[in-house]
Amino acid sequence: MASDGPTAGERFLRGLIPENPVYRQLLGMCPTLAVTGGMKTAMTMAGAVAFVLICANVLTSLIRNLLKPHLRILVFTLTIAAFVTIADRVLAYAMYDMSQELGPYIPLIIVNCVIICRCEVCASKQSVVVAASDAAGQSIGFAMALASIAAVREILGSGTFFGLRVMPEAWPNWGIMVMPPGAFLTLGLLLGLANWIGAVREKRSGAV
Repeated sequence: MASDGPTAGERFLRGLIPENPVYRQLLGMCPTLAVTGGMKTAMTMAGAVAFVLICANVLTSLIRNLLKPHLRILVFTLTIAAFVTIADRVLAYAMYDMSQELGPYIPLIIVNCVIICRCEVCASKQSVVVAASDAAGQSIGFAMALASIAAVREILGSGTFFGLRVMPEAWPNWGIMVMPPGAFLTLGLLLGLANWIGAVREKRSGAV
């Protein structure tokens, strides 16, 4: 089932911006909206997703020649579920309070479209090195997206960054920013900014 495709370096770089999971592919919206009220929860989720994505991609690539077309999605899901369980148990043991704060969103990584998509698009078709590079690039891109949203929401909503106050005490906290409407508002504005920057770059490229 191996096939030619982008190199490891190309896969990695694509995941950062050109194929960013959140801003370009619009995948993983549930955690993007739910856990970005603060940097700590956002980065913990990004770390858990990175662990699962890299492990799932590597294992899928290793067994790619054994995959049956009609069973591949089931195999992807079972593989992802195994690593999500590991991440969930380790997080509950090492960071119990954070595990409680994230609640069901760690188990929901099982159905995260980012991971299933990368298993299907890359890992099931290319080598382990390429699959690992793809997972690393997508993971960093996902973390960058969550960080950008969480930074805006936490600073404006609480006046803090990673729990440390960065705004003056007199700063009027925008409570709505750490609530669900704030997540949609921030995501929408940053998506619009990303699309605008992309359009400007394309226009400049076409003019050259």
